[in-house]
Amino acid sequence: MLTRRAFTIPALSAAAAGLAGCGSSSIVALPEIAAPRRDPTRTLSRPNYAEVYMAYPGERFPVPAIDYERIEPRYLRQTVEFRRGEAPGSIIVDPGSYHLYFVESPGVATRYGVGVGREGFGWTGAARINMKRDWADWVPPPEMIEREPEIRAQLEKTPRGLGVRGGSKSPLGARTLYLFGEGRDLGYRIHGTFEPYTVGTNVSSGCIRMINQDIIHLYARVALGTPVTVLPA
Repeated sequence: MLTRRAFTIPALSAAAAGLAGCGSSSIVALPEIAAPRRDPTRTLSRPNYAEVYMAYPGERFPVPAIDYERIEPRYLRQTVEFRRGEAPGSIIVDPGSYHLYFVESPGVATRYGVGVGREGFGWTGAARINMKRDWADWVPPPEMIEREPEIRAQLEKTPRGLGVRGGSKSPLGARTLYLFGEGRDLGYRIHGTFEPYTVGTNVSSGCIRMINQDIIHLYARVALGTPVTVLPA
């Protein structure tokens, strides 16, 4: 029987290693504390976190409230001064500081904290968001099932094959943004997580994970074709 526990710490980390293009080996080590580089941006304003990180209403599956005081303030959503040259509506991912920026206007961005898997450090460059999904199914690649046949008993049929249907058991969380470039799916994902307290850390596998409330906020503002820049770590 598939249980939520089967896809939480540390099993979730192992499962997320099989995200298509977002990892190919199973790593079950718990997240390590990050040693982020200094972020030079200046905070302009912060929302009411008690409201921002409350249980999110109107969703097909529960998005529980989080205890935001357990997360370092620099990794909570905030409006910051941003002096790069990307146009409003652009996304910039900075794995080295564990931040993602959405440019609001010249010189101003919304900054979110992220958790970065080893695959999140493995690609840099320019891309575009060519697909976005809410409550996406997680479908491990065939090679993962072949390598770890014990997970087959935990999978079920989805429209895309054997996997975990979108919901509170899925390693992709509430929303997923898919990056394309060089004429193909880059296999680089920005997605939610039901492990919000891993934001601001190196997680054992996967790409870029965000607090579910934050990825929902970002997802609603991102159109297909949105340019994304992933900086070197």
